[in-house]
Amino acid sequence: MNAHLLASTSPSVELAGVSLAYRGGGSVLRGLDWQLLPGQVVGLLGRNGAGKTTLLEALLGLREAQAGTVKVFGQSVSMLDDAARARIGYVPQQSDLFDSFTPSQLLAYFRSFYPRWNEAKVEGLMSRWDIDRHKRIGKLSGGQQQRLSIIRALAHDPDLLVLDEPVASLDPAARRDFLRELVEQVIERGTTVVFSTHILSDLERVAFHMAFMSQGRITLQAPLDDLLDEVRVLSGPTAEVQALVQRLGATALKRTPLAAGREKVLARLPAGTRLPAGTPGDVVTLEDLFMELT
Repeated sequence: MNAHLLASTSPSVELAGVSLAYRGGGSVLRGLDWQLLPGQVVGLLGRNGAGKTTLLEALLGLREAQAGTVKVFGQSVSMLDDAARARIGYVPQQSDLFDSFTPSQLLAYFRSFYPRWNEAKVEGLMSRWDIDRHKRIGKLSGGQQQRLSIIRALAHDPDLLVLDEPVASLDPAARRDFLRELVEQVIERGTTVVFSTHILSDLERVAFHMAFMSQGRITLQAPLDDLLDEVRVLSGPTAEVQALVQRLGATALKRTPLAAGREKVLARLPAGTRLPAGTPGDVVTLEDLFMELT
């Protein structure tokens, strides 16, 4: 299964020391390091303004970093050859379609750039999602435009698929349909996927790994099942909680001071470790992790 690839596999994406700031504004990315391995499906989580879209655009070469390196398929993203570009699919937060084109014209235009264009997949999705092939894109609803953007990104069976809030304009039924397509036709063929969304239930359905972004960096990335199994919330007198964390060999992901000399610690236990009997330790949900780590 693609979720269990060996760590020695060469990364599909590798960012090292990446920093990026907007003119007249503060830093958005601050010495960020990140890797995506072939076949990994990673949910990217962060608060509004954390820099998720900027990170994805830097990953794709759409924004130039002021420091650090970005490599995709082993090549510098600023010098990707045509063969590497043809292996990438991207659904942006805002559809960047040609409003004056019809869907048929748009897809015919992009077909010429991709040797692996899957016409059967395109036709199947166009029919299933009921998109008028001959209506100007600018006249389509927001949901239909987003579906068309998704079809364009999936049409060439990419090896790397970057999704930035891809379902924001879709109703729940359309979201489920897209996620089913993602699992059956993309994830199962070993595509590397990075999926940014605020809809945590969608990520729980498709993402094997979670990457938490805060203050311009990836603060933690790990398999979701491991996090849910190993992370606990410990609280009590500060000295006792700190001694417990040390005794267990746990990693303190976040410390929050409480009143009267107490503290709360979000701690990750070593794999297979269980809290001593009688020790209070609350389990966490993905929403808990999002709130605490972003």
